[in-house]
Amino acid sequence: MMKNKNQYNALANIFRYPDQGYLNNVNECAELLHKSYPEAYKEFLPFLNVLNKKSIYDIEELFAKTFHIQAVCYLDIGYVLFAEDYKRGEFLVKMKNEQRKVNNDCGEELADNLPNVLALLPMIEDSSFLEEFASKIMIPALKTMLKEFEASRMELKTKVRRKKQKVLIQENIEHKNIYQYAINTTLKVIEIDFKHVVNQAQEIKPDIAGSFLPNCNTCSVEHTPPKIKEHEKAIEK
Repeated sequence: MMKNKNQYNALANIFRYPDQGYLNNVNECAELLHKSYPEAYKEFLPFLNVLNKKSIYDIEELFAKTFHIQAVCYLDIGYVLFAEDYKRGEFLVKMKNEQRKVNNDCGEELADNLPNVLALLPMIEDSSFLEEFASKIMIPALKTMLKEFEASRMELKTKVRRKKQKVLIQENIEHKNIYQYAINTTLKVIEIDFKHVVNQAQEIKPDIAGSFLPNCNTCSVEHTPPKIKEHEKAIEK
């Protein structure tokens, strides 16, 4: 199973909104990967090399426009897996309960936000639940996120937005798809840590949450994409 606990906290920091210490977090994560996950490190290199040439403002813009403003994909795992399906709400309730059990502080983000979920992984003591969560939730979710970066899907999104919106903020951004390498790296690390069960992982379907969420019977959240925060609105302007 997991070699240690540090890798998931390091990866979680990559998907938190960039601050002044963000580049340090990126390089610390790279060092950990190079030492313990050489295969995943190779996937991480394009991301590492590009970000080390960027200012914190440029990184902030890339992050916001990848995950929030005219997003390529979202970081809330429930939305990634279930979109507008009512299971999204049930999943979020389950995640809140799991985060509460281990006293994991989710800050201003939702309990199913990717960095909060990554930070949760090494805190789960039930090995059977952890294996199920990794294989049936995390791996399918990350694969789904990666699909959103495919050229055909990006082109389709661009066509739709051209019809609906006056400005396409992604079109002229250099390295606009760079976060796909961070996502793929995270996927590789989980596949390595859970290689004994990864072959059993299947693409998640809306009704699979029935076994994962046996005690959730109501949906408690509004089914809309995550809201843009104030600092991201400033970037959009």
